[in-house]
Amino acid sequence: MTMELIPNLPNDVARECLIRVKYDQFATLLSTCNGWKTEIERPEFFQLRKATSHGQKLLVMAQSRPHPDIKQPAHKGRSVKTAFGLSVLELDSGIWVDLPLLPHHFPYGIPYFCHLVAVGYDLLLIGGLDPETWDASPSVFVFNFLTAKWRRGADMPGTRRSMFGCASGHGPMVYVAGGHDEEKNALKSALAYDVVRDEWTPLPDMSRERDEVKGVFRRGKFHAVGGYCTETQGRFERSAEVFDVETWRWDQVREDFLEASTCPSTCTPGDDMDMYMIYEGNVVASKDAKWQVIAKLPGDVGKMSYMTRWQDKLMVIGSSRLDEPHNAYVLNLEKSEWTKLSIPQNYTGHVHTGCYLEM
Repeated sequence: MTMELIPNLPNDVARECLIRVKYDQFATLLSTCNGWKTEIERPEFFQLRKATSHGQKLLVMAQSRPHPDIKQPAHKGRSVKTAFGLSVLELDSGIWVDLPLLPHHFPYGIPYFCHLVAVGYDLLLIGGLDPETWDASPSVFVFNFLTAKWRRGADMPGTRRSMFGCASGHGPMVYVAGGHDEEKNALKSALAYDVVRDEWTPLPDMSRERDEVKGVFRRGKFHAVGGYCTETQGRFERSAEVFDVETWRWDQVREDFLEASTCPSTCTPGDDMDMYMIYEGNVVASKDAKWQVIAKLPGDVGKMSYMTRWQDKLMVIGSSRLDEPHNAYVLNLEKSEWTKLSIPQNYTGHVHTGCYLEM
């Protein structure tokens, strides 16, 4: 006999009730009874939420939080007064909230220049620079949105690296490539992390070193875009390398992947377009290796810090000048129209990176 999800209600009606619950209440539902826990943990539950337009679109960001009272260590002769935390923007409602941090692990905020990627119900915080020592961190922390709890993942093996490219792919896999070691030597090595098994696997090396490379996953392949080698530090390349997860090898280098030699940090995969990025004050897009201007950036986000895309929307965050409060706009890609978002004062800090997911 099938267990009733809600007494005296047919299960299909009860399921219609459960799929309407907000993402931040999942942990409460899981602890209520075994029947609800089993139902919510089924992949079909979230497929139904999305199919019926009840899935919640979330953007999780690593965002600066000024804390003048925190006595952080001096670095290179100056005192650092800014800590980074995790902000969550509920894209449909426009509500901004804080994601709780792992207790006792981030007294000075999350690592600088860490990466955020999503795998299923999990948010991964990978690497970065320790805010207290400025040492490269190999750490992996995983926040599960069903349980609302953090867990520690296996550290990145091998050379401690920072400024690497990172992206999540199909299934439980996350890919890491390039960056530099603690002596500022650019790297060409790469790794894959299985979130379910909590295991790292080395990938074949790229053909060249790529520091400050951008990691993008698109159409079943991991793209390592741009970057530079040790000898040309700071002079970005136009090329990209693409790792085929089916053949487990890197394809031939695409020398003219970018339109110009520029920082690839805003590169974002598309659907109709291959890739979007910000270049010379414009949103540009690539289709069949040809770049075109899609829209001009609003003036008060000219100093770009972050860009992401979902469905037919593209979001940019930035400011008119350095150290100014940040603004956010959403571009409707079908209508080429910008909409400015309302941001509470507490969430106008610099955004280093972010991650889109639908729950």
